[in-house]
Amino acid sequence: MNEIPQNAPSAKVASLPDIPLMDVGRDFPMETLERDLPRAHQLLDLATRIVPKSALVSLDHLSRRWLARWENAHLPEIDSIAKRLGRPGAYFLSVNYEWGCTCRVAPSPDGSAARLVRVLDWRTDGLGKNIVAARVASEAGPFVTLTWPGYTGVLQAVAKGRFAAALNQAPMRKSVGYYYLDWAANRHRVWSMPHGTPAHLLRQVFETAINFEQARDMLRKTRISTPAIFSLAGLAPEETCVIERTETEAQIYDGAHAAANHWRTIGWSGHARGNDSASRARLMAGIPTEFDDTFRWLADPVLNPQTRLVMIAEPKSGRFMAQGYERDGAATMLLDAVC
Repeated sequence: MNEIPQNAPSAKVASLPDIPLMDVGRDFPMETLERDLPRAHQLLDLATRIVPKSALVSLDHLSRRWLARWENAHLPEIDSIAKRLGRPGAYFLSVNYEWGCTCRVAPSPDGSAARLVRVLDWRTDGLGKNIVAARVASEAGPFVTLTWPGYTGVLQAVAKGRFAAALNQAPMRKSVGYYYLDWAANRHRVWSMPHGTPAHLLRQVFETAINFEQARDMLRKTRISTPAIFSLAGLAPEETCVIERTETEAQIYDGAHAAANHWRTIGWSGHARGNDSASRARLMAGIPTEFDDTFRWLADPVLNPQTRLVMIAEPKSGRFMAQGYERDGAATMLLDAVC
């Protein structure tokens, strides 16, 4: 991977850490873990600091039981990661996610290619400054995923000559109408689902799909354990879509669209996720898709205290920009690279 020169507009930015670039094979979760085990432990410390160890052990046990019950293909991998870490948390964090995201898929400013703009929000501090870029050698060709050591899913990635995609958390289904009871009901529903997680589906898509159409088809048809929203950009400027998913159904919005954490599909209801989902989507729908290393369009509510990653990707050229964020702003240097 050839890195394009980066800008450092201030002493504060110049002092920030780089996003590590790692060339890895198909076993990228374990490879990234082995290369940066201290980073993985630091992340676990931050992610689980308010969870009593006894509760985390129980959550791990339940998560592993669910994976084993449905013979999840990633269980042996997660077993190895848990053994290497030697502490509770690996199983629970592999299947659980609570975040908000905002995405846009649209043509490049000159109309020559499709692009994906991605902002990832997560409550856990430290995720932004500890993000890594893993260039994965896969069956369908290499792809770069912005991830964390030992994480087995894919939340956002770009594959040169194929596509770029990102996963947003979907609204929480309204079962009772009261948020915390609905949360419990949704967790119970997941227990009965024999399908893989949305993050593992997105990983499978990057590992096996050879083009935009194949990726779109997999994201539309493959059953998943929980609802999700996928944003997908291919090579040509018209190859963009947002796919809203329940476990078994899909609604596709072809063309230039923005996605946050609420449904557009009529008749689908749920509690919107994250900070002011509707306003984030409205703002994201109007932002430029240019490679702007200042991210001058990044503003409240798309930028908020839970923002952990900003990314722009063009699969036609393989170029992408990424930067980690924490509560007080940029937490890494800007990575401007080509797959």
